[in-house]
Amino acid sequence: MLNLGNLSLPTPAIFGHRGASAFAPENTLAAFLKAVELGADGVELDTKLSADGTPVVIHDQTVDRTTNGSGRVGQLTFEQLRRLDAGSKFSPDFKGEPIPTLEEVLKTLGDRCFINVELTNYASTGDALPLKAAALVKQYHLEERVLFSSFHPLNLVRVRRALPGAATALLTLPGFPGKAGRLVFGLWVPHTCLHPHFSTVNAAWVQAAHRSQRRLHVWTVNDPQEMRRLTRLGVDGLISDDPRLARQIMEEAV
Repeated sequence: MLNLGNLSLPTPAIFGHRGASAFAPENTLAAFLKAVELGADGVELDTKLSADGTPVVIHDQTVDRTTNGSGRVGQLTFEQLRRLDAGSKFSPDFKGEPIPTLEEVLKTLGDRCFINVELTNYASTGDALPLKAAALVKQYHLEERVLFSSFHPLNLVRVRRALPGAATALLTLPGFPGKAGRLVFGLWVPHTCLHPHFSTVNAAWVQAAHRSQRRLHVWTVNDPQEMRRLTRLGVDGLISDDPRLARQIMEEAV
């Protein structure tokens, strides 16, 4: 039995990457609810702090790509962020879809699916994001539903200090940087899962993760052939923009 702290995930698990982002604007409530509708076990999201310290759900350091606004997330207040349209660039059907707060997502989805919260304070390491995210999870009693992940190892250390027993995942980059990060940080960073890029995963990766009693959730997999390959290797989860396709592929493999 793989150690996941407080978390009890199915194996294999399917996470909607930023929600079902092939079908709805990424990192919005519309995308998260769509992922659940399409059979995802969980959703993956990105969070960082607004200028006034509110944990908001958005991937980029700026709002330019996904909204009708401009500027850095960390330099805009929550009120300013809330006025932006995070849906129209994806499709006019989603006009007016707002940037959600982490609290809204936890309240909406906490009893519907698992939630992978990526702590993306990469431009402001050392801020209060890990503590605030952990406090929200504790406030809503979602310790058994939330998995924290990050490329920044200190985020995982701080979350675990604030929320002992929290499930944590070390994200790793493709190629040599990912391998080096896993070898170096894997020795001292508390993590119950590894989240490598799909291109780096082979049988040895899976076996090594399982020997160390860790789950392996792979990002971001949208190609059916890659989904089949990874499923045959025995990964513990797929993170995909298209959770419906991932579900179909996994059911074929059973």
